[in-house]
Amino acid sequence: MHNPTEADAYVEELRAALAAHGITLPSLGVDLPTFAARCPVRPLIALGNCNLLTARALTAALREGAA
Repeated sequence: MHNPTEADAYVEELRAALAAHGITLPSLGVDLPTFAARCPVRPLIALGNCNLLTARALTAALREGAA
């Protein structure tokens, strides 16, 4: 069975890492259907939709981190 506290903690860590780069994904959260599934895989994290400016900021942050 999945641990809701662990899944929420991962989401909050990702939210904080994105915020450190000025990026906010409003619909970031645990994907509830995969969390409720009875399969042995971990639940998915739903990143959700974002606008063009957020996509550009996310791309820039990823490129900066890869450098």
